[in-house]
Amino acid sequence: MDDLRHLTTERLRLDIPTADDVDEMHAIYSDPRVWTHFPSLRHTESARTRSMLDVWIAAWRDVGLGPWIVRARGDDTVLGHAGCSPRDGWWNLGYRFAAEAHGQGLATEASRPALAAAVRVRDVPVVAYLLEHNHASRRVADKLGLALQHRGPDSDNPDPAAVRLVYADRPLTPEQRAATLA
Repeated sequence: MDDLRHLTTERLRLDIPTADDVDEMHAIYSDPRVWTHFPSLRHTESARTRSMLDVWIAAWRDVGLGPWIVRARGDDTVLGHAGCSPRDGWWNLGYRFAAEAHGQGLATEASRPALAAAVRVRDVPVVAYLLEHNHASRRVADKLGLALQHRGPDSDNPDPAAVRLVYADRPLTPEQRAATLA
């Protein structure tokens, strides 16, 4: 299998996360502009961002795939992250970019190799779950060819009107769908 730890796309460099990425990732995860769809998930402590990176680093070590840190080709500035995190019987496709990088198609560009890598590492469903009012994430899921598998209340959301959407690269069994909502 090719080395998935460092990939490039037309405009991006995708690298495995390291502890050195915590400050730049915290700047993104603590920015309220990237959390307009779910403000209560914004990171207010860098320790929370560090814990998130530790999980991603462990995924790369234990499974051979996890989210990448995304930079522009030829530039060391962190633009965000994208990639697939292992779950029990499925992959969670996730992406988050600095507000200044929004609207440029970077999440789609960085997520395409993530989808391909996930099915090579472990051929289980790739799932993107998001809030219905997060129109940018919905567009990314659609551009990637993911299909809507579920629409319903978001039980963990402090907003009782929030609606959770679950997209996947293939039909989900009832058990898989339930696992994505747990």
